Amino acid sequence: MTSETEDNALRYRRAQSVTRAEEITEKEKKARKQQFDKPCHSPRDSLFSWSSEFTDFTGLVNWGFLMLTIGGLRLCLENFLKYGFRVNPIEWIIVLTGYSEGNTHQYPSVILVIFCVVPIVTSLLIEKGIAVVMISEKVGVFLQVVNILFVVTLPVAVIHFRGQDFSFVGSTTVCMIYLVVFLKLWSYAQTNHWCRRGLRDKFTRSTLRRQSLSAPSWNELMNAENEQSIQEEKNGAAAAGGVRLTKYPENLTLKDLFYFLFAPTLCYELNFPRTTRIRKRFLMKRLLEVVFGVNLVLCLFQQWMIPSVTNSVTPFSDMDYIRITERLLKLAVPNHLIWLCFFYLSFHSFLNLMGELLHFADRNFYCDWWNSNNIAVFWRTWNMPVHLWAVRHVYIPITERGYSKGVAGLCVFIISALFHEYLVSVPLQMFRIWAFLGMMGQLPLSVLSQTAEAKLGPRWGNLMVWSSLILGQPLAIMMYYHDYALSHLQTMQ
Repeated sequence: MTSETEDNALRYRRAQSVTRAEEITEKEKKARKQQFDKPCHSPRDSLFSWSSEFTDFTGLVNWGFLMLTIGGLRLCLENFLKYGFRVNPIEWIIVLTGYSEGNTHQYPSVILVIFCVVPIVTSLLIEKGIAVVMISEKVGVFLQVVNILFVVTLPVAVIHFRGQDFSFVGSTTVCMIYLVVFLKLWSYAQTNHWCRRGLRDKFTRSTLRRQSLSAPSWNELMNAENEQSIQEEKNGAAAAGGVRLTKYPENLTLKDLFYFLFAPTLCYELNFPRTTRIRKRFLMKRLLEVVFGVNLVLCLFQQWMIPSVTNSVTPFSDMDYIRITERLLKLAVPNHLIWLCFFYLSFHSFLNLMGELLHFADRNFYCDWWNSNNIAVFWRTWNMPVHLWAVRHVYIPITERGYSKGVAGLCVFIISALFHEYLVSVPLQMFRIWAFLGMMGQLPLSVLSQTAEAKLGPRWGNLMVWSSLILGQPLAIMMYYHDYALSHLQTMQ
């Protein structure tokens, strides 16, 4: 009680002192205005001082963009003078399809992408078999797990045995598409499982209320559900804005599944929020951004990124730390620029384009990750489709089983680290753990950034986030390319 009284008295004295200082200042102003020396000074802070509360730095922002533009043009001219014009759009078509990469006349990347329809249809058939009681629940779940694992292991096996027919870009595209299909089918199977479990629980409770000792069969559940749906439609209770909501197992159709596969989300629902029309002007803007953005990223990669990565092999082989640092800083600029372009191209332009075409109303593909004050906030905000999938299908199910939030969060990071390693090691046809370690290293880095935010302020936490993005990615790229050059290339530049 004594300490609380002293604290209150101290705060009261401080408040009194501030009020008294303001009174003295006001009296001083009045007194000075009555003087004949024409005073022109008043108590003011410099604009760069935190206490000034000045926030309009628009001119400095314009200056920064102008300096970046000038520096970028200088680097562009230096690049052209040193390496010549390296942009070749036709070459990207070749490396993407894999045509003539291994002296074959096939398109292995395209063939493998088309083949992903097989496990997709298989997943639907398994779900329909469970719904009509042709397959038991346990057998159906087992078949779904095997089918989903087949999706991620197929590219590994094909690229391992026929890797000479694939280009790096083609195999990377295949792995990315198959990983997306893997995540979507996981969500599709688990959501349908939740629907079946919910129906069983619902009608089991209803049966028990009717004092029935035997549990209802699956056919009885479906008949009761259909009767209830018909009755609800008659009463108007099942209609939402005049639109009838889809219920399980009505959703088990090719149309519904392929809509989900093309929709800009990884989390399956029976009734997605829909827009009423397609905004043509918005659609054209996103389409132009996709076309321009793809060509910009490819040009930057060919003209700027590849020479910088190639020149980093020798310093790593010689373990020349000064030159490694110089190569790292030089590679950081094009890598970060390409990453920012790729983020805008993927999460804003392309996903909004698909959402507009499919009338998909949830466009929260990213949050303000650029304002993240620590690493944990960044990973929760920069990729919302993956974040929602991880929370819905990994984090929450683990916590519901009684495990702690720390264990659930660790499992999410391990799965994410495995995905990152999958997208790098499989296309490169060599197993390294740099991407995995880089992702797992985000855990202690998150603790450090949170400590910096708490002790030094949110600005320093945000600086740590940007530093990890700018320097971490090019370091991993240089390490992978060095190992790839030693393993696959006969001569190193």
